[in-house]
Amino acid sequence: MDREIFRIINKLAGRYRFLDMIMIIISKKARYVYVLLLVILWFRNKNYKKLTLLTGVSVGVTYIFTFIINIINYKPRPFLNHEVNVLPPVPSKKDSSFLSRHTILAFAAANSVLLYHRLFGKIMWYLGIFIGISRIWMGHHYPIEIIRSALFGSITSFIVHISKKHWDPIISRIIYSYNRYCSYCKLR
Repeated sequence: MDREIFRIINKLAGRYRFLDMIMIIISKKARYVYVLLLVILWFRNKNYKKLTLLTGVSVGVTYIFTFIINIINYKPRPFLNHEVNVLPPVPSKKDSSFLSRHTILAFAAANSVLLYHRLFGKIMWYLGIFIGISRIWMGHHYPIEIIRSALFGSITSFIVHISKKHWDPIISRIIYSYNRYCSYCKLR
């Protein structure tokens, strides 16, 4: 079933130039929308500064988790085992299809933000879905890997949220240092 869903989505790649371009842009550039939303949150108020840094922690922990998992559990990408429509940029043959870094990081960030800011969290969540679809469309991941990545990213962000009391001293110190630096710059 996983391969059938993959084929249904991936067979559209290369047929519709405009949609191919959209999928490539989503896959390559969506992270900048996340950064923009986090920058907007950073400058809103102190609580959102904490949210932004906690999201950074969630993404960092998720990235490390993904790196380790991909070393332990290598799964070849679809284009290595099957004839598929692959859109550029073609990932390295050494990169594992299990888990999708694009998708797992998108959902880690989206769920971290969703816990505190509904609108931005929903925007990031829907964008995460489009990122996952774009990775299938481009021939880089199977649907089950996208679903697993979304789940793992979500779970990791919730674990970071539950353990946020351990991160609070570091986050508070960073915000304090940032505020001191801003005060220092205003005095000059």
